[in-house]
Amino acid sequence: MGVANRLDLTLRLVQGSGRVSVSELSQRLGVSEMTVRRDLDALERQGLVRRVHGAAVATRAREEEAGFTARESWQAATKDRLGAAVAALVEPGSRVLLDAGTTTVHVAEHLAERAPLTVAVLSLQAAAQLADRPGIDLLVVGGRSRPGERSLVGPLALRTLEALAFDVFVMSIGGVHAEHGWSEFSLDDAAVKQAGLAQSARTLAVADATKLGVRAFSQVAPLGAVEVFVTDHAAADPATHPGGPHTLDALRDAGVRTVLA
Repeated sequence: MGVANRLDLTLRLVQGSGRVSVSELSQRLGVSEMTVRRDLDALERQGLVRRVHGAAVATRAREEEAGFTARESWQAATKDRLGAAVAALVEPGSRVLLDAGTTTVHVAEHLAERAPLTVAVLSLQAAAQLADRPGIDLLVVGGRSRPGERSLVGPLALRTLEALAFDVFVMSIGGVHAEHGWSEFSLDDAAVKQAGLAQSARTLAVADATKLGVRAFSQVAPLGAVEVFVTDHAAADPATHPGGPHTLDALRDAGVRTVLA
């Protein structure tokens, strides 16, 4: 297991249980306690966990309260795997609407390998990834750039989306809940996602396992509104993420194909 992947999993184990001992992490990850302590020190420097005697506790920093820049390095290895898995589901020649978010920037990086594509983006970061890439016809959806996120929202973004039609919408999400469906922390982001769903023939949702079992402020759609959900393997492990397996079962019951990357 690479360092980045090990840090990802360490963070999830701590967040999933609230408190985990160094010895338990050592057994779970198959590495020495010295390596675990070094990893926990790195996560503590980022403000993601807090070290206590012989263990670590979750700070429970809410990802939605941190701006894009603060979040973009979190679980980067996992998000890159998700980005590659999502891009592989997009057929060359498609008209794609790409949502905003830290994970969809990784999707953008891999979409260039699926050219030719027409890609409309809802974030300035994704636009930067796709600009001037061979075979990519890039459209930047108009709208207001949300401070800290650089996601494009508001009435202008909604009017632009209503005038277009897409083969596939790649949707990032703040939360996915077995009973409450897909949801977002921002009303503006939720409204844009609802427009993307309405204007697209199919929707691929993507999120890392920390989003499973989460009910955010504004509901976007019921579970069945999405065709495929791409997440990581930790979602199926109750020790890593307690809300994951139940949510995955609910998605499958709703007819959503789940892909674990």
